[in-house]
Amino acid sequence: MLSKTVNFIRRNRSALEESSRRFLPTLSSDKITLPQHKTPLKDRIQPIPVPLYGGRHMVTMLPGVGVGPELMNYVRDIFSFVGVPVDFEVITIDPRADRDTEVENIILSIKRNRVTLKSNLSSDEQDMDQPEINVILRGRLDLYVNVLHCKSYPGVPAKHENVDLVVIRQNTEGEYAMLEHENRRGVVESLKIITEKNTRRLARWAFQYARENGRKKITVVHKANILTLSDGLFLRTVQKVAKKFPEIELNDLLIDNCCMRLVKDPHQFDVLVMPNLYGMILSNTVCGMLGGPGLYAGQNFSDSYGLFETGIRTAGLKIAGKGIANPVAMINASAAMLRYLGHRNYSDLLKEAVRRTICEDAVRTPDIGGNHTSDDVVYKVKDNLSVLMSDSSSFQMTQEAATS
Repeated sequence: MLSKTVNFIRRNRSALEESSRRFLPTLSSDKITLPQHKTPLKDRIQPIPVPLYGGRHMVTMLPGVGVGPELMNYVRDIFSFVGVPVDFEVITIDPRADRDTEVENIILSIKRNRVTLKSNLSSDEQDMDQPEINVILRGRLDLYVNVLHCKSYPGVPAKHENVDLVVIRQNTEGEYAMLEHENRRGVVESLKIITEKNTRRLARWAFQYARENGRKKITVVHKANILTLSDGLFLRTVQKVAKKFPEIELNDLLIDNCCMRLVKDPHQFDVLVMPNLYGMILSNTVCGMLGGPGLYAGQNFSDSYGLFETGIRTAGLKIAGKGIANPVAMINASAAMLRYLGHRNYSDLLKEAVRRTICEDAVRTPDIGGNHTSDDVVYKVKDNLSVLMSDSSSFQMTQEAATS
């Protein structure tokens, strides 16, 4: 009987949540948002404070599959070397265990720690009848924002130089709502979901990000000339939010025109905001133009959680264990995580050490034109960290204060 009840809840989760929303009493005059973890939270941009344990942050680490475990070991090695005040709760996936139980264990840890460093959790051999774990996490944790900041590394072979742009995409809706079915053999329907509420949240987050980071222009990417209802709603909602940020220029482009302009001249863009699928495509395109998937970090946010990973999700099954996986993207993801936790000095230190390693020392893995191993890159990053820490009196004072 219990198993039937659990299965019923899983199958009808969306309908049950919608019913609960309709009958919830008004808690205050302020607008209330209900993230999928069901804790009522006031609608806001900034995340709630993350917990501290004995002056240290506890972070969920998901090594995943393929090259993920070795990349995570590099991050832990670097954190230990520098003395970063972060501990990891490592959650590994056992392929022999029940998949639903594994997912629930992951979500429980993330809800407890609120911050996650993650590798790719799905492989090419996954069951196509089951939703991808990465997509499940985004939905269950209401991670409605995905951010990819791409800035050129001088010296790395690339199609364009001196590029600095940000791709912000809606992370839980669009085609990734996972609402598709086969009416009859050979006929499939797939629903694209766009809601005003979640688009407005995304737009407010994007404009606030632009304001806080000195960005001057936002481009909305859409296909509203054809998808007049869905993409039309997305475009109109962003335009409404833009009125509250008059200092930031807003324009819009059709997705096909944007792809052409991006490949031809990416320098014309500053911040791009778009629905889910377009963002996934453009993110891969930008990373490909600037050196490949091994360089840039991806950031996912809800009003309560921060999840950090490589910008392009690739398991790297073919190169796992060969010692040539590029650790830079995961190191950059850990640096972004440290900034989110408030450890800006450590974050800046890591990013500068990576920049020197790639651009000045030219220690690079084969995917970005080098002939070095993963270990070589990490060793040189640690060498640069040693130099930076010895040269920076301000960092030394901060480090002493953190350990006192």
